[in-house]
Amino acid sequence: MSRPKIVLKRVYDDAAEEDGQRVLVDRLWLRGLSKSQAQIDLWLKDIAPSPELRTWWDHDPDQFDTFAQRYEHELEDEDHTEAVAQLLSLIHDHDRVTLLYAATDEQVNHARILQDYLRRKS
Repeated sequence: MSRPKIVLKRVYDDAAEEDGQRVLVDRLWLRGLSKSQAQIDLWLKDIAPSPELRTWWDHDPDQFDTFAQRYEHELEDEDHTEAVAQLLSLIHDHDRVTLLYAATDEQVNHARILQDYLRRKS
C-alpha cells in the first residue's frame, strides 16, 4: 500500500474531489465562510496551536523556527494526544487527507509544521 498523501490547502480555495478527507486544523472558525461552503469532513480544533502560542508568535516570520519547535512540543503533550491520534488514524485509513487552514501565507503557517510532523509520525 502506498504512503498516504497529506496535503495542504487554504480553506477559502474551492473544494475538489481529489482533496480526499478535508480536515480544518484551525482553532477558530473562519471569517466570511459558512460551514457548508467550507465542505469539511472534520474540524479538529484541538490540533491547532494553543491560544497562548499563537498570541506569542503573532505570525512573525522571523520567529517561525522557534514557533515550529514550540508547536511540535505542544503536539507531543497530553492536551494534543487525542487530536493527534485521531488525525493519524484518518491518515492511515484514507489515501489522501487535506489539511485546511485560513492563513494567507502558504509557507509560514502552523499547517505546514503539522504536515511535516504527521509525515514523520505516519
